Amino acid sequence: MSTNLTVIVLAAGGGTRMRSKTMKVLHPIGGRSMIEHVLVAVQSMEPDRVVAVVGHQRDQVGPHITGLLPEAVLAVQEEQQGTGHAVRVAVEALTRTAAGTPMQGTVVVAYGDTPLLTGESLRAFAAEHEAAQCAVSILSGIVAKPHGYGRVVRDEDGDVLAIVEEKDATRDQREIAEINSGILAFDAGFLAEALPRIGNDNANGEYYLTDTVQLARDAGLTVGAYPIDDVMQTEGANDRVQLADLGRELNGRIVTRWMREGVTVMDPATTWIDSDVVLAPDVTILPGTQLLGATVVAEDAVIGPDTTLKDCEIGEGARIVRVHAELAVIGARASVGPYSYLRPGTRLGVGGKIGGFVETKNADIGDGAKVPHLSYVGDAEIGEGTNIGAGTIFANYDGVAKHRTVIGKHARTASNNTFVAPVEIGDGAATGAGTVVRRDVPPGALAVSAGPQRTILGWVLRRRTGTAQAAAAGAAGAAEPGSGEVSHEADPGVSPEAPHARD
Repeated sequence: MSTNLTVIVLAAGGGTRMRSKTMKVLHPIGGRSMIEHVLVAVQSMEPDRVVAVVGHQRDQVGPHITGLLPEAVLAVQEEQQGTGHAVRVAVEALTRTAAGTPMQGTVVVAYGDTPLLTGESLRAFAAEHEAAQCAVSILSGIVAKPHGYGRVVRDEDGDVLAIVEEKDATRDQREIAEINSGILAFDAGFLAEALPRIGNDNANGEYYLTDTVQLARDAGLTVGAYPIDDVMQTEGANDRVQLADLGRELNGRIVTRWMREGVTVMDPATTWIDSDVVLAPDVTILPGTQLLGATVVAEDAVIGPDTTLKDCEIGEGARIVRVHAELAVIGARASVGPYSYLRPGTRLGVGGKIGGFVETKNADIGDGAKVPHLSYVGDAEIGEGTNIGAGTIFANYDGVAKHRTVIGKHARTASNNTFVAPVEIGDGAATGAGTVVRRDVPPGALAVSAGPQRTILGWVLRRRTGTAQAAAAGAAGAAEPGSGEVSHEADPGVSPEAPHARD
């Protein structure tokens, strides 16, 4: 590879067929924008300079590019007059930043809407270009249906004569199966000399970068064309249908790669894995699972079915079933689900459990701790080995500010509790069923808040006369109406209000 490499990425087009307020190259695919995929491939070439040409919606595109690649030079193409004009704008911008120093070495021109393009393919193409000492090289492809593409025209000896655009091609030229991907490599000196000589005498009245092929031929210089085996890498997306097609193709490639690296994917057709996800060998992914963002899954974990994880960290041997989670950390051998919702800031310790129909947010749940059923845990810390009873609410919001609840180690809280934050439950403490906890509970203490039970005898026969309920009560020997009331006072020695929790 050249020690003096410049890459120009074209990203100025309007993308009107997307019918979107979002610029075409910013549309997401596989967890990245289309242009981010291209920039990742470009960076793997280790170029000396990267120039991105922006135009339409440059207030969106420019900051996105520099956020990903701060050293990139932005060139603004005010009017989109073709690829030749775009590259001329890029060269002028680069010359200005280099204080007039002319480009040297190799220049590769790529496009911001080719998300399947890999760095390996770009490196191989640039290496072939340099080895052949070409003035211009074309990354081409052989396709069964070349309609819409520029054709690579060769002579009888196979030497490249020209690239002819579809609208300017003759009937015979339209039968050619070798197409121009648009990705080109140049000798920098030749490119600088050729750009001002490109004209716009064609059906579209645009300046075609591909006219440099004829200019090189006229000067007796070498022109190369190198068909890429995987021509899908050069496919772009001009509308949402093509974007979805590329998305399926990219996802299929990602899923296949992980299966070859030792991940079990039960149903590849219903499994979606983003580009930045990291999976260890012996992970199992069940149907209907989406692993998004920067999710990392350790070995022997089982994910799914019907699970979506975004930017999550899943520990070794964890089991995640029918869960939606974002920015959550799940410890080794922990279990989550089914039908759990883990919001950002959730941390579940080693061997811990978040059970069915539980929602958590900004919650640190310790090793071996359990929140098994039907609960909301927000802005909370739950200590090691603690069990939270079913139907528990951590009331963290007072209408103005959020507050935190802290529950110590090996506590046992009963069913249908409400913790009104800020409140602290000590190590080894307990709460009674139905308790509303408003004040701190010392270690080892029992907190109860419910009053004594009242039983009004004969109430159904008096108030529900003629119903199936009354008939059943009468058949069971219910007391007659007006029989009185039984009050169940608390027994300090036995306490009917002692904890009753489902585990």
